[in-house]
Amino acid sequence: MNTITIKGNKDGLTVFVNSGTYEEIKRELSSRIDRARDFFSGSKLTIVDNQSRLTNENYADLQMTLRKEYNIDLLYGNHEIKVEKNEKIFTGIYEGRTKFIKNTVRSGQKICFNGNVVIIGDVNSGAEVIATGNIIVMGVLRGVAHAGSNGNKRAIVCSYMLQPSQLRIADIISRSPDDYKGKPKTPEIAKIKDNLIVIEPYLPNKYF
Repeated sequence: MNTITIKGNKDGLTVFVNSGTYEEIKRELSSRIDRARDFFSGSKLTIVDNQSRLTNENYADLQMTLRKEYNIDLLYGNHEIKVEKNEKIFTGIYEGRTKFIKNTVRSGQKICFNGNVVIIGDVNSGAEVIATGNIIVMGVLRGVAHAGSNGNKRAIVCSYMLQPSQLRIADIISRSPDDYKGKPKTPEIAKIKDNLIVIEPYLPNKYF
C-alpha cells in the first residue's frame, strides 16, 4: 500500500495518509508533486490523517515546505492536533486554536503549532517559535519568531519587548534594528504593511 492516496474534489486535492513514518509520507508526497509540478502548483491540499500519524511539528514542517518549494497551501481535514498533558489549548476564540505555554522558551527549544501561540514568559535567544496564526509573547522575545507560517500575511507578532534574532511573518523576514533604544513604554506589535514588517506600539482597541 502506498503511504498516501491523493484524490481530487471540487474544493481541491485531498491527501489521505495510509501508512509509514512522517519522513516516508513527506518523501512520497514530494515525489508525486515533483512529477507533476505544473498540475500541483498553486493548488490547495487537504490532509486527512485518520490514524494520527502526524504530529504538530510534522504538520508545521510540511506546511512550510509545500508553501516554500511548491507554492501549495496545506489545509487540515479531520486531523485533531495531539496535545501533551501539560499543554493547554483553547479553541473558543474566532481566531482559531490557541496553544498556551506557561514558561520561558529556552535556547535550543523549538515550538511549532497549527494555530496561535501565547507564551507566558520570555523567548530566549536561540529558541524558535513557529505558528500558522499569531504569536503573543508576554515577556521579551529574543529568539526566532515566524507567524503566519502558512502564508497568512494578516498574522501578527506581539511582545512586551521585541528583540528577535529573526522575525518572520508569512514569507517576509526582518530583524531587530541595530539602534535599539531600550525597553518600550508599551507592548509592541509587528505586522506586515506595504509588504514590509513594521513594529508599532500596541494600542488598546486598535488590534483584536
